[in-house]
Amino acid sequence: MERHPRGDGGGPQPSRLGLDLAKAGPVMKTYQMYINGHFVDSSDGEIIPVENPASEEPFAEVPAATVEDVDRAVQAAREAFDNGPWSRMSQKERITKLMALVDAMKAKETELYSIESEHSGIPIRKTTLMDIPIGIEMFRTMVEQSDFPLYEPLPWTDFPKISWNFVQREPIGVCAGISAWNFPWLFTMWKSAPALAMGNTLVFKPASYTPLTALEFAKIVDECDFPPGVVNVITGSGSTVGAELCTHPLVDKVSFTGSTEVGQEVQRMAAGTLKRLTLELGGKSANIVLDDAYLDLSAEAALFACFFNAGQSCEAGTRLLVQDGIYDEFMATMLEKAKTITVGDPADFETTMGPLISQSQRTMVESYIQSAHDEGAALLFGGGRTAGMQHGYYIDPTVFANVTPEMRIFKEEIFGPVLAVTRFKTNDEAIALANDSMYGLGGGIWTRDLQKGIEMAKAVRTGTVWVNDYHLLNANAPFGGYKMSGTGHEMSTYALKEYTEMKHIHVDLVGDKRDDKFWMDYSVNRE
Repeated sequence: MERHPRGDGGGPQPSRLGLDLAKAGPVMKTYQMYINGHFVDSSDGEIIPVENPASEEPFAEVPAATVEDVDRAVQAAREAFDNGPWSRMSQKERITKLMALVDAMKAKETELYSIESEHSGIPIRKTTLMDIPIGIEMFRTMVEQSDFPLYEPLPWTDFPKISWNFVQREPIGVCAGISAWNFPWLFTMWKSAPALAMGNTLVFKPASYTPLTALEFAKIVDECDFPPGVVNVITGSGSTVGAELCTHPLVDKVSFTGSTEVGQEVQRMAAGTLKRLTLELGGKSANIVLDDAYLDLSAEAALFACFFNAGQSCEAGTRLLVQDGIYDEFMATMLEKAKTITVGDPADFETTMGPLISQSQRTMVESYIQSAHDEGAALLFGGGRTAGMQHGYYIDPTVFANVTPEMRIFKEEIFGPVLAVTRFKTNDEAIALANDSMYGLGGGIWTRDLQKGIEMAKAVRTGTVWVNDYHLLNANAPFGGYKMSGTGHEMSTYALKEYTEMKHIHVDLVGDKRDDKFWMDYSVNRE
């Protein structure tokens, strides 16, 4: 993203987003970062414009943090962890504080609907019914789940009993969260809840395209009177802010969500200080429809699996595998249902698919559509920019058939509304096709035989498999990937424990009976 000196540039066209539309106006919104309990500009005064992808107009500006700003945030988080009360609080005290934050977020929920939609292009029906309320509930659930024993006794293995051994879980320290742009509020919740609940301090960097709801989260934190430095939210480029967080010696853990290519670079940068890592990366998930599936339901679900969030979902079912026995009927049904997808203004509650995030993203998606044509796939639906949309980075939902494993649209993550359909004969062939990928994040299986579905799910090399469903993530269940889709997990007690260090404590039970401490004879002769 560009950096600009702060100033009063030309304002955007009046936005139609928001619940109180009559009050909307051409006012440039300005935000500050949140460091050590204070809202601040960048140290050099530069800013990043935030664009509405539906109008292609900037409507807000945020600070472009410098390396010095990142260091200030990390130093604040370090001081808060080492010498502040947060890491020393009991679990009960932290949970009480975080549940008050949940209540404060709920009170601001309505304001967040339109902000989330405006900076991301996500339809407001989705931010209202899904992104904001479900994100808050996921935060709440993870906080509630953090009330588990941090002490774990170990089995007695020696006789006579010469020692008492146990594992104590402790917070890691300063945790950096680096987020992607496709689910801004949800990722803010996923990164902050486990870090804070387990007693860590947080430096959070939202994506440059979609920083606003993370900065609104900082405002809510400030109103809840958290100790300074416990939560810090800084904005800026990945090349400056993200790189500095990955290499800073005082950062103990990095949780990154984004592309596999950037995740690899995060891992390389973090290796210098051996930081703990959670990497939730790319995907090219297979959605398998067996010939005994409920046809109408699975046909509609195939569209949901791919075109949810305009295909900008890392676990999206963008490879559709359909069994021969129902292929023709299934495809006819699915293509008829595809006509019900409403592409349009995210401010309209009837819109089900908004624009892509940026011009560069649309250009990349168009290059994949062209490659599908060049490699011999058959275009069945869509394939171009949405008619009638004079502004905005729109692409129609697009369906290609006759896709083979050698084609780019079968192998590579597109991150846009492009569905690649491949037919198969046997269940074993479907599993082989599903596993023919460097990724392993999500997947789906559609069948009336649940036992068969479960057995096939076990054979798919991926972190989450839905049987007769798709996209539903559960805060009680881990979310993470196999292979090039990442390492570590988000959500649930599995994620909470990844924000702790395990310390083994050995307590001697022999006392001063030197004769019983025979192991000392290995290096010290008795007098």
